[in-house]
Amino acid sequence: MANATLQSAAAPRLRPLGRDLIGLALIALAGLSGYWLFPDNLAFLTRVISVALLVLSLDLVVGYCGIASLGQAALYGAGAYAAGIACINGITDPILLILIGAVAGAVTGLFTGAVMLRAHGLPQLVLSIALVQLLHEAANKASWLTGGSDGLSGMAPAPLFGVFEFDLWGRSAYLFGLCLLLVVFAVLSLIVRSPFGMVCRGLKEDPLRISALGIYAFPVLLKMFVISGAVAGTGGALAAIATQVVGLDSVSFELSANALVMLVLGGIGHLYGALIGTVIFMALEHTVAAINPFHWMTLVGAVLIAIVLFAPRGLSGTLDQIAALLTRRGGRAGR
Repeated sequence: MANATLQSAAAPRLRPLGRDLIGLALIALAGLSGYWLFPDNLAFLTRVISVALLVLSLDLVVGYCGIASLGQAALYGAGAYAAGIACINGITDPILLILIGAVAGAVTGLFTGAVMLRAHGLPQLVLSIALVQLLHEAANKASWLTGGSDGLSGMAPAPLFGVFEFDLWGRSAYLFGLCLLLVVFAVLSLIVRSPFGMVCRGLKEDPLRISALGIYAFPVLLKMFVISGAVAGTGGALAAIATQVVGLDSVSFELSANALVMLVLGGIGHLYGALIGTVIFMALEHTVAAINPFHWMTLVGAVLIAIVLFAPRGLSGTLDQIAALLTRRGGRAGR
């Protein structure tokens, strides 16, 4: 009897774990398929992974905390520049560069979060835009450190584990990025389902009720900003290692806006949605721009309008609805 009770109590905990393992396996399978199917586009696929980390970080603050932000590229760019500057100054180990980028992103997240959380709604959104523009201008003016508008070049990362070199084909960089994505996604899946993640969701849905429980919102949301910054900084450091160049586009408002579009496309508040939106948007942009480099934004804009109108919860939310509908029909048919 006791064993049956323990098994029934453990079952709800095992189900999410099983779904996460299946999800990680599917991500790994898709990543390895890309490696074999598109060997000439691994540099682009590595860029997709780095931007996916940026969009995942944005989902943490927008989707799980309800914080309006259009300045997430500031965290991404901080990681990219920190890794690039460290590499030029003699720190060439790729894993150490990733850690430096993550720390730089986390520190920037701490600073931007402390400023943005002083406001709410539209003023908060304006603050995020102002912060990314300030950091963009600072990177442009500090040309002695960042390279300014010419970009930061001359990076030469050491081979990964002393064996796998970062060549022009991008094979090592892509597989390294895929492993990073899997690790980060696994950690974030645990975070968003933890009590801390539940509190963040509660603050988004009903902040008054959460505050009535004696929970102060500011430190909770600031902690999520730091985590988000670490994830974005990891993506920026990966981009710096893969391309060996860091430009002002890594800390631009355009990148922040595109990241938000990708998140809306895939589905806000779904980690899988962040990945789906990033892959579809960047694949569509890459393909259409190659066909028509002058009017490609027209088609991309039309697709986005259609998705917002007919799938307001994003692609992942729509897939969830379809799966739930099929499950209900299957249950009725079984009866």
